[in-house]
Amino acid sequence: MTDQPVAAPQKKTLLQTLAFFGERRSLAMLGLGFASGLPFMLIFDTLSLWLRDSGVSLAVIGFFSLATLSFSFKFLWAPLIDRAKVPVLHKLLGHRRAWILVFQTAMILGLWTISTLNPASQLGILAAVAVAVGFATASHDVVLDAWRIEVADKEEQGPMAVAYQWGYRGAMIAAGAGPLLLAERYGWNFSYAVMGFVVGIGVMATLWAPREAEHTVRPIPTGDVNQPRALEILEWIARLGILLLGALALGSGLSGDASLLSKLIGGEALAEAWKAKPNGVWLQLLGVLTGLAIVVVAAWPIPKVRTKPGVYMSAAFGEPLIDFTKRFHGVAGLILAAICVYRVSDFVLNIMNPFYRDMGFTLTEIAEIRKVFGIIASMIGVFLGGVIVARLGLMKALVIGAFAQPISNLFFAWLAMSGHNVPVLFWAICIDNVAGGVAGTALIAYMSSLTTVGFTATQYALFSSLYALPGKLLASQSGRIVEASAMAAEAGGPIGALKGLFTRLPPESFTAAGAKLGVSAPAMAAGYTAFFLYTAVIGVVAIVLSFMVAAKQGEIDRRAEEAVAAQDPSPEGGGSRA
Repeated sequence: MTDQPVAAPQKKTLLQTLAFFGERRSLAMLGLGFASGLPFMLIFDTLSLWLRDSGVSLAVIGFFSLATLSFSFKFLWAPLIDRAKVPVLHKLLGHRRAWILVFQTAMILGLWTISTLNPASQLGILAAVAVAVGFATASHDVVLDAWRIEVADKEEQGPMAVAYQWGYRGAMIAAGAGPLLLAERYGWNFSYAVMGFVVGIGVMATLWAPREAEHTVRPIPTGDVNQPRALEILEWIARLGILLLGALALGSGLSGDASLLSKLIGGEALAEAWKAKPNGVWLQLLGVLTGLAIVVVAAWPIPKVRTKPGVYMSAAFGEPLIDFTKRFHGVAGLILAAICVYRVSDFVLNIMNPFYRDMGFTLTEIAEIRKVFGIIASMIGVFLGGVIVARLGLMKALVIGAFAQPISNLFFAWLAMSGHNVPVLFWAICIDNVAGGVAGTALIAYMSSLTTVGFTATQYALFSSLYALPGKLLASQSGRIVEASAMAAEAGGPIGALKGLFTRLPPESFTAAGAKLGVSAPAMAAGYTAFFLYTAVIGVVAIVLSFMVAAKQGEIDRRAEEAVAAQDPSPEGGGSRA
């Protein structure tokens, strides 16, 4: 066989890249992203205002955040979405669009049901419906990601991610303002009924969206298993019960909220310890690991005994992982490590609002820049990320995004040195949001490229559920790092050398914050500056891993080409092996 060089994909011009945003797929993705973000905000955020207006206590309102718990472990039922077909709709719309329409219908009906309820007298029913809407929205995200990946080529995932994020952000703005304005004039019930109709934008986008390539359902042969029907049903009930317990532990750990778990074990003491700073994060990590272990037990086949539930669940959960490790043999661990640390330098910036206030910025100044210019900058960053992916390719975009995040964090160190300076605040926030948009889009496109046909929903849902965990662990220590650095600066030493940068701060910057901690304003500013330098150093790990993954990409592509050639012995498929 004569090896023929594989032609590299032709690089698109900037005009061709921009033209993709006007294609049917991108426009449909915009509407689908809007339909995904609207119910999430209505349940997770806006609903709390309605409940408070109805006299519901803050403790009960906080419990409603569990309605979105399903987003933390949505990968557990993603295998069902990958394998099960929707009757009738499957033939009419295709595998993915059929499921999208089912979940959109559930979201609309759920919002309409909520619009008929009175929180003061029907709180239990309202909570149950809110949980159902949260589950439908999380499931909608799972199948929507799968459709996005399967309807576009790898090089087009960047622009598709842009369309999704723009639609999602548009929904967040709409859900943050529209329902409030309607409720002020016509009441909350009318407001939520209207929002149910607005989700119909997603239905129209689904019907207009192009059909993905024919979906491949990987068979799980169980015909040779002889098991009494009664025992099969009992085993299914037992396994699903264990799976739910694992999902509860896993979701509580990923979301950082053990309110529901504490109702079953540990009582309120567990819930309080779960949220305690800083050591509660280790309980959260333990919850994640315990939950994963319980899920493995639920899916593990009974040793030396073949049963239908055991065969089905072990294949449904195990095959996507086995497929990933086989395709990326030798580099799977490296890829997962890169995914997990890629956004860490961004996630640890969870103390920015206290930082702005400690500098003396007013709530109005913070709101105007973060909520107006920050959102605009974020959307620009998302768009820029999509263009970079389309023009330069996935791996270059991944490396650029890895550099962008820690560099943007250094602008907050500049802000700390500038004191109460609104123009510097504007530039620091805008640069950070642009960098975050670029990095987020690059990561979405890269994770999309790691999936394979038949397991798209399961594999992507797993990546998107777990990639933020390391960032959460480190973020729990952010406040301690700032305070410890400030006290070290006050005592002298290497960090104390930074105090000389803050001798001309305005009196409102860091003075009150330093007094609370018992240090001077320059020491407090030095503590924050050391923290931002620390976040930039963390980002170096992501940069190194991104380079390592990029260096391995040639080998990964070669393996993929060989696998395709092995499956297609025709000359066009690469020829037969000697």
